[in-house]
Amino acid sequence: MIAVHSLPDALSDAECDRIVGYARAAVPRDARLVGANRDHNLRRAELTWLDDVPEAGWVMDRVIDMVRGANRDVFGFDLTEFGESPQVARYGAEREGHFDWHADIGDGRLAAKRKLTIVVQLSAADDYTGGLLEVMPSGHAVTANAARGTATLFPAFLLHRVTPVTAGERFSLTVWAHGPAFR
Repeated sequence: MIAVHSLPDALSDAECDRIVGYARAAVPRDARLVGANRDHNLRRAELTWLDDVPEAGWVMDRVIDMVRGANRDVFGFDLTEFGESPQVARYGAEREGHFDWHADIGDGRLAAKRKLTIVVQLSAADDYTGGLLEVMPSGHAVTANAARGTATLFPAFLLHRVTPVTAGERFSLTVWAHGPAFR
């Protein structure tokens, strides 16, 4: 099994622009951790949940297609649902936006069912400095492809982080595919 899978050009520039536009038009919420906890040393970001944006329904159709193919060809997980809204995160340099090492599978009712994490790069790599998505599938970190529109998929139990943004701003789309507990 490949631990980290990349889908270049999963979204077009125009689609990335539309999603970033949704986030900019919405009132963002300060990012929280599972259980509605807030720890700015662990995570500094603003979130927009796309379920709150009526015209964004097409985004999940695109994500479902990405997951369907990647899960069939690469992961082979028992996936049953998308139980959480897609989120757009904004990591801005004014706060050194980041998300330190963590896994997405957790103790919450929905977090416990997360099996596959999907992160789509919405910003152009030259729009910001820092802000690298790094995934730890073994003893060393793998840096995700930062090309705009690229989807990075990995098991939700893998440690990963977004390094601090030191200039500009980075937008990304994150969705989780859920299923029964790993065995």
